[in-house]
Amino acid sequence: MHSLISSWTEFALKEIMSSGGAEDDIPQAERKTVTDFCYLLDKSKQLFNGLRDLPQYGQKQWQSYFGRTFDVYTKLWKFQQQHRQVLDNRYGLKRWQIGEIASKIGQLYYHYYLRTSETSYLNEAFSFYSAIRQRSYYSQVNKEDRPELVVKKLRYYARFIVVCLLLNKMDVVKDLVKELSDEIEDYTHRFNTEDQVEWNLVLQEVAAFIEADPVMVLNDDNTIVITSNRLSETGAPLLEQGMIVGQLALADALIIGNCNNQVKFSELTIDMFRMLQALEREPMNLASQMNKPGMQESTEKPARRENPHKYLLYKPTFSQLYTFLAASFKELPANSVLLIYLSATGVFPSGRSDSEGPYDFGGVLTNSNRDIINGDAIHKRNQSYKEMHCLHPGDLYPFTRKPLFIIVDSSNSVAYKNFTNLFGQPLVCLLSPTAYPKALQDQSQRGSLFTLFLNNPLMAFLFVSGLSSMRRGLWEKCQDYLRKINRDIAQLLTHSRSIDQAFLQFFGDEFLRLLLTRFIFCSATMRMHKIFRQETRNYPESYPQLPRDETVENPHLQKHILELASILDVRNVFLENTLDDY
Repeated sequence: MHSLISSWTEFALKEIMSSGGAEDDIPQAERKTVTDFCYLLDKSKQLFNGLRDLPQYGQKQWQSYFGRTFDVYTKLWKFQQQHRQVLDNRYGLKRWQIGEIASKIGQLYYHYYLRTSETSYLNEAFSFYSAIRQRSYYSQVNKEDRPELVVKKLRYYARFIVVCLLLNKMDVVKDLVKELSDEIEDYTHRFNTEDQVEWNLVLQEVAAFIEADPVMVLNDDNTIVITSNRLSETGAPLLEQGMIVGQLALADALIIGNCNNQVKFSELTIDMFRMLQALEREPMNLASQMNKPGMQESTEKPARRENPHKYLLYKPTFSQLYTFLAASFKELPANSVLLIYLSATGVFPSGRSDSEGPYDFGGVLTNSNRDIINGDAIHKRNQSYKEMHCLHPGDLYPFTRKPLFIIVDSSNSVAYKNFTNLFGQPLVCLLSPTAYPKALQDQSQRGSLFTLFLNNPLMAFLFVSGLSSMRRGLWEKCQDYLRKINRDIAQLLTHSRSIDQAFLQFFGDEFLRLLLTRFIFCSATMRMHKIFRQETRNYPESYPQLPRDETVENPHLQKHILELASILDVRNVFLENTLDDY
């Protein structure tokens, strides 16, 4: 530690000398200020770089390290504020260097959000990133003939865009994209760089990400309404008195994205983005800002439960996926649920197998180094072996020792119908259609319809009804009606006499309750829709099977769906007497 300080003292004095004064002319206090700043700066960089060496899985060992890093950056930030004049005069502190410190703090908050799933930390990251832009900390970078400084600025923009996307601040995103585009153009014009194509790809990715939603909600002046799909206080249907449901709580979720041609930005596919928002509550201070000053009642309301912890895995290998899965399983608290969401290319078995075990139906693709042609499903080359880069249903058997909730969005999702509940723990699999009507297949790049139903069921309903825009007033009227539908679906589930108890075990958790009611709404909608009724591959399925007559084909629910279609004037795309067609 002493050698570190002394080396920085020497460096600091050289900086002072280079600023035009002899060492003896510098007051001792000012020399100490520069030395202390250099020490804090170096220590902060060491700790920040050390974050990369921490294991990405496991929730315990990283907390103390993050705490130390935050402490040092807090001291560094306050120190440069308190001693700015001395640091300007004696150290030659530049504005972009202050911007770098603020950017690192923003990154810290963002990574803390990734570790904890607490959305309020996104607001903290936004505050620091926003301050950099408002105070023009990076404005002078372009005047220096140093391409590496410009790259720092471009990376700052990319990170800021990710945070704004997660906070649904689309207006800010559009401004940032325009600024980033100008910066990239200036960068490539001034420096003959090899990464021009890479940065232009970043612009293309974020533009496609912004435009992924298939339906626009419009104000009267035709401006776009930004809708949030996080869990709000009125989101999940309330449990009625007397409803007998389990007391399990969703504690951990693995969100896995491995679709080859899907819109993505910063290792986040659109399906992953939609699912992570479905598993989060609104940020606390954003919600409180909706109240008028002096009218906040947060002290009178019971504390809201935190979000389930999430791991976001973009194109993981089998070993990476299994490592994270094992870590989640190990740390799962008592009476808690582990959720696995798989959005991935299907892997089909080739040839016939003598047996029909959990490794004989294929599964979904995990990452390998092999190229995949046009995103087609993988078929194993040698029929005597299983596909080694496939996640089979059998691979998940060890983890059914604890309550497990699985969502599979894939062209081979039905492989996960072939489960056996070996340990008697609650186990449910929600499975996407394995194919969609031709009229909708071209939209797959913008995300799966099944996941859209789980994230934003009204938008999905409008999309399958052929609508691409909607006035805000009608949107809100339909949202109210959809909440009524969800309440009735909850009653159908809890009043059913033949439903598997696993569904009811999960129904006590708000997030899982909302996913289950949305799944049933999705299934019922597709079964009533004219173009989906061409073949059963177009329907979602589940393990265990739901009693169709009491849930997805219940006449009361079908009547609700027709009423929603009537409100939207799209009743003609649905069949009126669906039960008669079976």
